[in-house]
Amino acid sequence: MTSRTLIKESLAAVLLASIIFAPGILAQAPQNPLMGLPEAIKATPGCLGIETAQTSSGKMVIFAWFENKKAALAWYYSQPHQMLVKMGGGSTRPRGPMADVPDDGKPIMAIASVVLARPQDGLPQKGLPPVSQIAIELYTPLPGGLALGGRFAPMGVNVPGLLYTPDTTLPTPK
Repeated sequence: MTSRTLIKESLAAVLLASIIFAPGILAQAPQNPLMGLPEAIKATPGCLGIETAQTSSGKMVIFAWFENKKAALAWYYSQPHQMLVKMGGGSTRPRGPMADVPDDGKPIMAIASVVLARPQDGLPQKGLPPVSQIAIELYTPLPGGLALGGRFAPMGVNVPGLLYTPDTTLPTPK
């Protein structure tokens, strides 16, 4: 193996590790929210906001809201995302990305979740953190809901019929 190949593979491993671990790091260190993948997503034109979390089952999750399909595709075709696609094997859909998503101007929430494999899962290491699960799912807001004192989605996400008040004080019956 040449030193140039070793350097390339090492850089790829560092990049993938930082992307995979970013949600977990952010969940534990909210004082440094501007690192890795979340920052790259935020920089995408049309990104309305992101949240990161780690679930009780150990999934590291990124919630990203986009203005519409065009903005979500801007992230899909961005250099950071395309690097991830290539690292993951470069599979593509025959009809293209988001072919079944309507281009109706509605906001889209993308949820990306990753579960790191445990050593006992027996997945090949290859110098990269082994992943036992990765999922990317897309959602759009349904009409309705209630928000008192704040929202999970960024304020720029229009939810028809959402009852929202910035005040958490409930009205007193007369």
